[in-house]
Amino acid sequence: MEPIQVTQQNSQSWMFFVKASFGLSALAMGIGIFFLPTDLWVKGYLAMGTLFLVGSTFTLAKTLRDEFEATKLINKIHEAKTEKILREYTSDTGAL
Repeated sequence: MEPIQVTQQNSQSWMFFVKASFGLSALAMGIGIFFLPTDLWVKGYLAMGTLFLVGSTFTLAKTLRDEFEATKLINKIHEAKTEKILREYTSDTGAL
């Protein structure tokens, strides 16, 4: 019998907080760049840099998460192989 896998779900309030925090910080950054007393090309450069930074942050977070998930899967495979070897050993030797 397979053990039941329980995955932790984020609460609705946490999801709202995360999305609202991201939205507010992006909005504040945009407003700050817009009202910056400088030339338009400097504002464009800062806006472009901000967009690239946000995009690369999402990419980094997803890549790290995928790497973590892959490591969990590899560990599960190794555990299953070890358990199979132990079961075969105990049934061959008559041990526990």
